[in-house]
Amino acid sequence: MERRRSLPDVLAGAIFILIGGAFVVGSLGYELGTPLRMGPGAFPLLVGAIVAALGLGIVVKGLVAGEVIAFGPVPWRAIAVIVLAVLFFGATVRGFGFVPTSAVTALLTTLASTRVRPLMALAVATGLTVAATLIFVVGLQLRIPLWGPWLGF
Repeated sequence: MERRRSLPDVLAGAIFILIGGAFVVGSLGYELGTPLRMGPGAFPLLVGAIVAALGLGIVVKGLVAGEVIAFGPVPWRAIAVIVLAVLFFGATVRGFGFVPTSAVTALLTTLASTRVRPLMALAVATGLTVAATLIFVVGLQLRIPLWGPWLGF
């Protein structure tokens, strides 16, 4: 049985390696800090290394066990809703505050799927909002107000 190489996988993996490598190189210009007191370069270094490693895995898969995958139609609705959600978050997080903006963003992203029912969308939005608040505001102590001035708080 002859294995075929997948050029799209190899190219996609190479792009991931280039992007990850660029983040790694860019992060070296910042202080890395220590594991307990990470500097501004630690997170981009870690993310860049992970992205590059995933890219390497995709390249290897494309060379060793490549296969041609037929793609279906482009999910334009999902792409538009997710882009809108990210823009909404960036434009309103300081005015509305972290909690309401995260909740609306999570709710918008659930609308990207046609399979999600309203009750499930609310449950997912609530869970993601609580998790994001605990991780970013409580755990990482980001200086973002929970409730913003646009809401009168």
